[in-house]
Amino acid sequence: MKNVANIKLAAQGRKNIAWARSQMGALLTVEDEFKKKQPLKGYVVGMALHVTKETAVLVDVLEAGGAEVVITGCNPLSTQDDVAVALHERGTKVWAWKGETHQEYYANLEAVVAELKKAVKQGKKALTIDDGCDLVTLIHQKHTDFIPSIVGGTEETTTGVQRLRAMEADDALKYPVVAVNDNKTKHLFDNYYGTGQSTIGGLLRATNLLFAGKTMVVIGYGSCGRGVSLRAKGMSAEVVVCEVDNLRALQARMDGFRVMPILEAAKVGDVFVTVTGNKHVIDGVHMKVMKDGTILANSGHFDAEINIDALKKLARKVTQVRPSLQEFKITDGSKEKNLYLAGEGRLVNLAAAEGHPSTVMSLSFCGQALALQYIVEHKHELQPGVVVLPGKVDDDIAARQLTAMGIKKDSLTKEQARYLTSWQAGT
Repeated sequence: MKNVANIKLAAQGRKNIAWARSQMGALLTVEDEFKKKQPLKGYVVGMALHVTKETAVLVDVLEAGGAEVVITGCNPLSTQDDVAVALHERGTKVWAWKGETHQEYYANLEAVVAELKKAVKQGKKALTIDDGCDLVTLIHQKHTDFIPSIVGGTEETTTGVQRLRAMEADDALKYPVVAVNDNKTKHLFDNYYGTGQSTIGGLLRATNLLFAGKTMVVIGYGSCGRGVSLRAKGMSAEVVVCEVDNLRALQARMDGFRVMPILEAAKVGDVFVTVTGNKHVIDGVHMKVMKDGTILANSGHFDAEINIDALKKLARKVTQVRPSLQEFKITDGSKEKNLYLAGEGRLVNLAAAEGHPSTVMSLSFCGQALALQYIVEHKHELQPGVVVLPGKVDDDIAARQLTAMGIKKDSLTKEQARYLTSWQAGT
């Protein structure tokens, strides 16, 4: 069975991992502590994450903490092949390459489960790390007999947490999973700053587009949509936001963006970015009224946000015009127009670029590592379901990042601390 891409890429992978380490100071403090405490000794961690240089540093940290790690990707186009090869060369068990088919993707998830089972038979305890909930779903659908051997897991992204909460509501989630995405140091930084910057970066690599003077339509105004909108505005684009949530739509307008239904926005937009976690938010009816030259991109976890099947049905010809850009030639009555799809409708920041900057991933992966430690330390108390980490973990991660950036801040005096926790003092 194929594990990784060309083994000759390992040298570049090692260089990229080293570069990521130089930008991830907060996570390296966790690594130092893990080396001393060995909190994950006796555990095997099965990971379904984007196999990037930043993820490789997380693997370093978990292995430093005593864990055996087995890893695959969580998206068929997000693996950085040189990194996967470098991990494989040094002995980490990895199944991932860029451009996996649907069948290969699920075969790789199965390979991780098989390795978890093998390690458990050898006396280890199992943990999972997921990004999008595909690994957890696979285990719950096809490997229910193995669930009692899993102590707990973590989930990285908004879409995955949505799926976990749906499982919990159906009483289908059978082991505790920490919603790392709910950490403030994750969704207020990774989703907002990371997705905002990396989405624009992916679009630039895919198209080399001039954003100034363009109308960017951002569909979804959660933390990710807010970040994309802000960065697009910074590139001098006009931003239109489409939302279904009243508060988020109001927030977008108060932030200075136009808000309108997508069917109206479809007629005026030059570039569309979906960040909703939902299905077919750009559909055939919208594509029919879009302008010639419109670019479509997705930064939500799955490739369901843009109805790609509808786009293919509308097109009489599809051409790969750039490495991460497809042209769909559509005949509309007597007129002909071109629509362009970036990154095959998958995460454009990873399909067409390198994903989030290493520094912001340091915050997210501090959360992952400390969440696993929390599960191990509280395994006898945790019940099956979605778990949110205590606020003190967020505070600890933020403090680590401030130190890594060389930033000092004030502290409350004893009098101020007393005042904030008392009720007697009035006007």
